[in-house]
Amino acid sequence: MSYFDFTGFEVSFHHHIRYVLGKKIEEATKLDLMNAVSSAVGKYIMDISFETNQRYKDNDSKRLYYLSMEFLIGRLLSNNLINLGIYDQCGMFLKKYGIDLEELVDEERHPALGNGGLGRLAACFLDSMASLNMPGFGYGINYDYGLFKQIIVNGYQKERPDYWPNRSSPWLIRRSGNKCMIPIYGKIEDTKDRNGEYNPMWADWKLIIGRPHDVLITGYGGRTVNRLRLFSAWASNDFDMQIFNDGDYFKAVDAKIKSETVSKILYPSDSKRIGKELRLVQEYFLVACSVRDIIRIYEKDHTRLDQLHEKVAIQLNDTHPALTVVELMRVLIDENSIEWEKAWRITTQTLGYTNHTLLPEALETWPLSIVERVIPRHLQIIYEINQRFIDKLKKKYKENSAPLISKLSIIQEGEPKKVRMANLAIIGSHSVNGVAKVHSELVKTQLVPEFYSLYPDKFNNKTNGVTPRRWMVSCNPGLSNLICDAIGDRWISDLERLKELEAFVDDSSFLDQFMQIKKDNKKRLVKIIKEKVFEDVDYTSIFDIHAKRIHEYKRQLLNLLNIVHMYFLIKEDKVDIGYPRTFIFAGKAAPGYHTAKLIIKLIHSIALVVNKDPEVNKVLKVIFLPDYRVSLAEKIIPAADVSEQISTAGMEASGTGNMKFAMNGAVTIGTLDGANIEIYEQVGKENIYIFGLKVNEVEQIRHVYNSKEYLEKDKRLKRVMDAIQSDLFCKKEPGLFKHIYKTLVDQGDFYLHFADFSSYVDAQKRIGNDFKQTNVWAAKSLLNTARTGMFSSDRTIKQYASEIWNIQSQI
Repeated sequence: MSYFDFTGFEVSFHHHIRYVLGKKIEEATKLDLMNAVSSAVGKYIMDISFETNQRYKDNDSKRLYYLSMEFLIGRLLSNNLINLGIYDQCGMFLKKYGIDLEELVDEERHPALGNGGLGRLAACFLDSMASLNMPGFGYGINYDYGLFKQIIVNGYQKERPDYWPNRSSPWLIRRSGNKCMIPIYGKIEDTKDRNGEYNPMWADWKLIIGRPHDVLITGYGGRTVNRLRLFSAWASNDFDMQIFNDGDYFKAVDAKIKSETVSKILYPSDSKRIGKELRLVQEYFLVACSVRDIIRIYEKDHTRLDQLHEKVAIQLNDTHPALTVVELMRVLIDENSIEWEKAWRITTQTLGYTNHTLLPEALETWPLSIVERVIPRHLQIIYEINQRFIDKLKKKYKENSAPLISKLSIIQEGEPKKVRMANLAIIGSHSVNGVAKVHSELVKTQLVPEFYSLYPDKFNNKTNGVTPRRWMVSCNPGLSNLICDAIGDRWISDLERLKELEAFVDDSSFLDQFMQIKKDNKKRLVKIIKEKVFEDVDYTSIFDIHAKRIHEYKRQLLNLLNIVHMYFLIKEDKVDIGYPRTFIFAGKAAPGYHTAKLIIKLIHSIALVVNKDPEVNKVLKVIFLPDYRVSLAEKIIPAADVSEQISTAGMEASGTGNMKFAMNGAVTIGTLDGANIEIYEQVGKENIYIFGLKVNEVEQIRHVYNSKEYLEKDKRLKRVMDAIQSDLFCKKEPGLFKHIYKTLVDQGDFYLHFADFSSYVDAQKRIGNDFKQTNVWAAKSLLNTARTGMFSSDRTIKQYASEIWNIQSQI
């Protein structure tokens, strides 16, 4: 590439080892070498960043700022090398010194900046914006600790701190000159301005300092480098010297410790009031730092804030950054003396909101007492926004407005009163989008139908996508090379070109190569399984993979019901299950989610019985891989034969794991939920295993559903549930899984496992039979890869850019 000179790279590489680390190359550890390569690559990325920023400045480009509590960016070295187009050259350069690039890539620590799909989606979007040469930037928090590191002890999930040494990361750039001073706590004093108008003064506030750090985001092709800006929280003073001198050393640094706790950990537990308060402080800290920084950048080249929305778009990734509505209003009104109506027009035209959940209980609310304590001025503005909104409702609906006001008010009445963050985000944004076709429809018809009736033009769909650079090129190089040999490499930036692979569906030689790559990926995963959980698995068996957050609605339990059913078919009924199976689970349960953690224990307990039974373990194995994260996903996904996407219909907003698996040739077994519907439409009904109730059927059955009736009618299901209720899987801890039995039988089975059990078992039986037909299965697998072009995040970003943000490519 024109940007890259390996002579300069070699000089930078040796300079880092010799003069930064103070070592000779033969003394350098793998971590040292990884940092040296990253440092050398980082210099070129920085040069492209300067060129990119100048291009945006020269074009006076409108910019998009993506606010998210999570950015699950994963390891960056391999991704940057691929996007710069120099991965192979770098590997050859290092080989001269006997260094294996892949081993260096594995040395990089995971940035502890995210948890699951929300953060990974945000990371894919940043990659796509840079690859499309669009001025799009991320804003987040520079956490010291991620959600948690999952370890398994006797089948139980245990949480350990997930520390990211961010201050020594080769990719994190400290921007010391752009600190943000963030007021917090205090009280409101009622005063009047010189014209006698009400002028509230936010008094006695404390300050938190937001210190910005940048991670540079390299676009594919190396023409554009954007940034993810992350803020660390610091106290306004290191410590109180007077208190220190008086001898109370701990109290002297108390304020510093409390302030810096804000960016210490992702999602602190909110089971107690102090945890709730810290979460709110985190959300406000992100929003306040971001808004202040966005306006600072805007004012470098523009003088009139009343034109902010013409040059700035801000997207709220779920409700966590919803306070942006209030903070932007506060800055415009309090700090810039813009009158309310004009400030409101600027705010609403600048902001867009993405909804990610259909579960009403998952929509954020905050007790008024906490909001008033943490950000008293913001609560005043929330009340004003709400009152003006209610006045409009009363004017439009007159005597019929009361029920609407109850549902749509930002303030939720009751004890305690709460602020509804989703209502705030909807009212304060010009666009509200869902993330899959069915999800967006359900947002309009079930979640917030009254808002849709009021603002029909606000609501739209933007089906999620994932970046093929990481989720094909980086994680599955064998498949990527095969595709490039067959159709060239333009598919990497135009994923719809994968359709050209359909021409090879009857080419036995190509199919053999395609399936050999799958086998190689499975062999790689076999080694990981042996290293992590000490189990031997057969790579020729069907790898049926269920990798996602552990939650009842994602229905790992339904998978387990079928596994126990298969166990009895083999053990008691002596039935052929079609083809040997290895069921692989991965995912974390929230620390306070008892049922989800019990499901993890059940997976391990079933595995213990199945894997040790010589009558069964040659054709059936159960594996749980701990501490699911990006780097593990990059090994698991390319090895999957079957992708489990079996959430209760109407519960999953979209999902992106389903897209990653399908792109890599896994065949989906799933319900018509989230983006599964669009995968079904794209790959064709012959190349996906759909089962279970549809969304409308779920709605209908809820009124009459009785899980006990299903148990009584289906002998297979009864045998499975009797086993779970018994001590078959918990002989050393009798009665351990009675809670699961009660949840499904006595407490109504809210997620409809029993209703979908028979259909799911039948679909699994078809998979076992179809996999025997090697060429038929290979064609299904290839067509999944060939027909998933629409699930590139490049397509998603193009839609956001043209339909919501009004930003364009700057090449």
